[in-house]
Amino acid sequence: MPSRPSQPHHPKKKPASRVRGLAIDVLGEWARGERYASDILDQAQREVDLIAPDAAFLREIVLTTLRNLSLLDHWIAVLTEDKHLDHRCRWGLRIGLSQILLSKVSEHAAVNETVAATGRARGLINAVLRRACREAAELTAAAAELPLETRTSHPKWLVQRWQAAFGPEKTAALCEWNQQPAPTLGRANRLHPEMASAVDDFTNYEHLPRAELAAGMVYIQDPSTLIAPRLLKPEAGMRVLDACAAPGGKTAFMAQLMANEGEIVACDVSEGRLRRLTNNLKRLGVTNTGVELHDWTSDAVPAFVGEGFDRILLDVPCSNTGVMRRRVDVRWRLEESSFEQQTATQERLLRSTLRALKPGGALVYSTCSIDPEENGPLVRRVLESLPGFRLEAEESSFPPDSGMDGAYAAKIIRVD
Repeated sequence: MPSRPSQPHHPKKKPASRVRGLAIDVLGEWARGERYASDILDQAQREVDLIAPDAAFLREIVLTTLRNLSLLDHWIAVLTEDKHLDHRCRWGLRIGLSQILLSKVSEHAAVNETVAATGRARGLINAVLRRACREAAELTAAAAELPLETRTSHPKWLVQRWQAAFGPEKTAALCEWNQQPAPTLGRANRLHPEMASAVDDFTNYEHLPRAELAAGMVYIQDPSTLIAPRLLKPEAGMRVLDACAAPGGKTAFMAQLMANEGEIVACDVSEGRLRRLTNNLKRLGVTNTGVELHDWTSDAVPAFVGEGFDRILLDVPCSNTGVMRRRVDVRWRLEESSFEQQTATQERLLRSTLRALKPGGALVYSTCSIDPEENGPLVRRVLESLPGFRLEAEESSFPPDSGMDGAYAAKIIRVD
């Protein structure tokens, strides 16, 4: 793994090279394997004084580079004749080629400012990027003939896994879908007086609607996230559990469905995540929800369960394979062993939360995964060993067929 990146603030640099230098630092930090790119970017933008266009450009460079790592490394191998490169030099070439061949940034700016940001090996980076400018048409045309895992930058094992599950055509469409930047979609929060009569549930925003977000008028989420709460159908007056609730988008939507009447208990395992959940619910005008710290993988039944819940939403931690378009570095964090670890946790969560369901009540198990073993087969396996419950309905979203992120939801009824 690369060494810890240098400090991102370089007062003597011109602003353009400063953004590119910061991009290299962010990507170097990401390569350590401890944090997701979105978190590092958020921290960098808080700590470094960037005007809005520069902050947006920084995010574009980082995310486009991560979204296309395999393809960029293929181009680097072609252009350098597979020369050994140190980490910072490779990241410099990656962001430079990303600008030239993918984002179509001005060649002059992409080359000069990237070279200025890289420090060591400037001569090599300058030569490679200028060659890429000359051969851009040939390089991009040849990419169409590369193997799917290279041209769409997905791990080969993951592509093979999807081909076995979905077939080659759906897998190719899925990989291409994941390469497209996700739109910024805001859900109208009908608990806000000015949004109660909003015509559409979702609006596609060209830029982040900061004022509307701060006012609690909208909440950024994909339409696929509403599949599970709509299938659950919580109603005013009911007692509802959101077992894995943070950051609170589904909780707030359930409160909207309940017109803020009845009771929701929103749980999570992390105090930090609960603080974020609490802040989101307050901003969105949710008044019928209490927040509790609890780990549903434990054997303990918390006191707040009481006589049980009419409705339970169990949105389990998962592989996130349905949201790779939106979370671009998930593909590089997943390992083949991840699925076995995830399903063990998911099964334990489902068995545990079913104990908190009232007779006649409904629980919806949901993921943002498209991989079968996290979804229907797991639900059926659990229910086969638990008499007194039945599977009533299932819904799913498979991108790009659905035009939204991937998701799965299963509604389970307690019959005794």
